[in-house]
Amino acid sequence: MTTEHATEHGTVSASPSSCWVVATDIERYTEWAQDIKEVVVVERNEQGLASKVAFRAAAMGRTTSYVLNYTYPDGENVIEWALDEGDIMRRLDGRYLFEPVETGGTAITYELTVELLVPIPGFVKRRAEGKIMGTALRELRHRIETVTA
Repeated sequence: MTTEHATEHGTVSASPSSCWVVATDIERYTEWAQDIKEVVVVERNEQGLASKVAFRAAAMGRTTSYVLNYTYPDGENVIEWALDEGDIMRRLDGRYLFEPVETGGTAITYELTVELLVPIPGFVKRRAEGKIMGTALRELRHRIETVTA
């Protein structure tokens, strides 16, 4: 199977800590992330942050279920996740990176690595990747701006 990796960048007019608060409030993803249909926090770490989360999401015309393990390796600057189990993917690993910008606000980097269990045509994969990346960052940015307004 082919592993796909993509990176998307954007900025938001909010502090890195405000971005962190929204991004770590994983139980509320269903309120703003269009394709996320259900979120269940299975485990939390010592700081009370989600460390294992079960998702049900819309994916390419069907529903998919998967479990992600979350880590927070750099304080409030990085959120990383790795696939624990999934029904249509072998890998779904990624991270958010929040960095302050000189003019105020935060630069957000969103990285995602996906490997599906079944092959799909390249053009379908590219279209899905573009939608996932663009939508994920746009929806996160909108949620951050709405919450911090």
